[in-house]
Amino acid sequence: MTQTPDTDEKMRPQLYLLTPSDPTAQTFPDLLAAVLDAVEIACLRLRMASTVEDDIARVADRLRPIAHARDIPLVIDTHLALVDRLGLDGVHLTDGAKSVRKTRKDLGQDAIVGAFCGGSRHDGLAAGEAGADYIAFGPVGDTILGTGDRPEQDLFAWWSEVIELPVVAEGALTDALIRTYAPMTDFFALGDEIWRADDPVATIKSLDAAID
Repeated sequence: MTQTPDTDEKMRPQLYLLTPSDPTAQTFPDLLAAVLDAVEIACLRLRMASTVEDDIARVADRLRPIAHARDIPLVIDTHLALVDRLGLDGVHLTDGAKSVRKTRKDLGQDAIVGAFCGGSRHDGLAAGEAGADYIAFGPVGDTILGTGDRPEQDLFAWWSEVIELPVVAEGALTDALIRTYAPMTDFFALGDEIWRADDPVATIKSLDAAID
């Protein structure tokens, strides 16, 4: 999950898909396959409300072949101890730079290690120095979740101009926000924006089209 910087023209941002927090419905694997086939997806992140290992393993075992059949890496939120055990491709950390160095050491250089850093430039830089493959900032859109604090647009603009490490924009994204942030981000992480829609396939196609 990388972007090669181009000194003449920025590459088109890619889509990074998050699962619902409870992707256990019998119909979800079929819906996921349809969404993955609708547009180009760079990475899939498994996030689950459950912290029961058997529950997570059961879902991972169903989603992993769907992603890997399409050459899409599957990473998991937080649970780095499950990466090797479940045959996953990496982990998305949610505590800024705190766990990055240890995670990189534990998982090795081939694993994907991402870090969510809220709106903190300092945490983003520290996570990058510690070995993160990408930095996620958000929420970009309005939401009552978490603190509700939104990272400044200038953070993305500065990062895209100065830092080569890929940056991910996530959280309450809309067509308008994607059009605004497309020149200054490498990835858009989409989750609830897709799964809560009446037609997830049509919705992700619309959000993908907004990049252009």
